[in-house]
Amino acid sequence: MRFMFVGDSMTIGRAGDYTWRYRMWQHLCATLDGPFEIVGPRTALHDSATEAATSRAYAAPDFPEHARRHLAGWGEGWQHMAPLVGPAAGAGEVDVLLVSLGLIDLGFYTEADGTAANVRRFVAAARAARPGIRMVLLPVIANVRAEDDAPFAAQVVRFNELLAKAVADLSTDASPILLAARPQGYDIRHDTYDGTHPNASGEHRLAGEFAAVLHQAWGLGGPYRPADGP
Repeated sequence: MRFMFVGDSMTIGRAGDYTWRYRMWQHLCATLDGPFEIVGPRTALHDSATEAATSRAYAAPDFPEHARRHLAGWGEGWQHMAPLVGPAAGAGEVDVLLVSLGLIDLGFYTEADGTAANVRRFVAAARAARPGIRMVLLPVIANVRAEDDAPFAAQVVRFNELLAKAVADLSTDASPILLAARPQGYDIRHDTYDGTHPNASGEHRLAGEFAAVLHQAWGLGGPYRPADGP
């Protein structure tokens, strides 16, 4: 089974991060009954010094190069990933997409309705490449801008409603789409390092929501139990 992580800055991570991708890889190693592979066209972290995806400085020395693969980018959202997901999913023969996108779109590129339209473009492109692909989508979660900017917070609420509708409209028996839950009790003062990007605690919470959907809906893996360590 082949998984691909798709996301923005919260998924690619920056130099020195563990990333929730690492937490999810640990979980799959510990609980998945059968072989699996992490696929994707990229492996690097974002480097704040170069403002590009040029860093290999993962915090976890046991995170192997082959498991670092992803389709994520700092400052990239649904509109950027919609044209990229088809080629990446096809080349990687992806079975399951784990997607965390939306915050950067609403913050810089498109309002809720336009972002939701890009979700539908993304789904269509993924299915054109892999007709039986499965997807788990994470809503936009708590962040500091939504606390301080009421119009932006309203766009987040609106987008999450439209995302749920898109999942209901587009999911099929052949290519199911599921909506992960927003992490219960997620606290930007405890679970992020800057009000947006997850720290170790936040990474575990994000991985836990994806793990819960995979286990409860499709019987993949088991309940999420953080590995020993940070």
